[in-house]
Amino acid sequence: MRLKLIACEIFYRELCAAAARSVNQIDIEFLPKGLHDVGQERMSARLAETLAAVDETNYEAVLLGYALCSNGVVGLAARGVPLVLPRAHDCITLFLGGKERYLDYFQKHPGVYFKTSGWIERGEGLTQFGRDSIQHLSGMTQTYEELADKYGEDNARFLHEQLGDMTRNYSRLTFIEMGVEPDDRFEQHARREAAERGWTFEKLAGDMTLIQRLVDGPWDDERFLVVPPGGRVASSFDERIVKLDQLRCSTAALGCA
Repeated sequence: MRLKLIACEIFYRELCAAAARSVNQIDIEFLPKGLHDVGQERMSARLAETLAAVDETNYEAVLLGYALCSNGVVGLAARGVPLVLPRAHDCITLFLGGKERYLDYFQKHPGVYFKTSGWIERGEGLTQFGRDSIQHLSGMTQTYEELADKYGEDNARFLHEQLGDMTRNYSRLTFIEMGVEPDDRFEQHARREAAERGWTFEKLAGDMTLIQRLVDGPWDDERFLVVPPGGRVASSFDERIVKLDQLRCSTAALGCA
C-alpha cells in the first residue's frame, strides 16, 4: 500500500525507522511539536488544513501520528480514503506500546515526567511556545518584571510562583529508550536534567509495536480507529479513547449509516 502519514515531529526518529522497515510505501509529513501548545481549536484547524492538502488519489489511507492530544484530533474528517489513528490519550502511549502499559506505569509512578529523543532534540521547555500559545497568553512564559509592570509587584510575585514552574508536581524523570537512538546522548541529557532538578531518574525500555503497526497495518479495532470516508473523529470518554462521530457522519459513507 501507499500511505500518507501526518505526524508530530516528536516521533521523528521512531516513525522514520518504522517506515524504513515497512512493506508499505510511506510518505511522511511532520508538523511542529509546538502545535500542541496553541489549544484544541487551532491545533484541529492546522491538522484539518494539512489533511485537506493531501492528494488522496495517490494513497489508500491517511495515517495520523497523533494521539487524542487534548482533543486536537476531534472533528477531523476522512475524505476520499480512510483516516487511521491510534487509540491513545497522548504520545507516551505510542512510545510504551499501548495504553495499558502506560496506565500501569503512571499509576505506580505518580509525578513522572517523560522524555524521549524527540522531546529532547525537537524543542524543550518553552522554546516552542510562541505568542499564540496557551502558555504565552496565560502569562506562563512572562518574566517577573513583565508581570510586575502589568499587575504590580505583590500580584506579580504570586503569579510568577503559580505560573512560572510548570513542573512543581513532578519528582521523577523517566527516559524512554526506543532502540533507534544513535548513542547515549539523549539518555545522558535526561540524566543531567533529573540531577539538576533533584528528581529520581529511570530509563525505561520503549516498545515500537504500536508505531510499527500504524505504518504497517492491519489496523485492529482494539488499538486503532479507522474512520471511513465521510466520517469524523470524536472523543469516546471511555477506554476506547476515540470513536466515529455518528452524528456528523455522512450517511452515504461506508460504515456511517
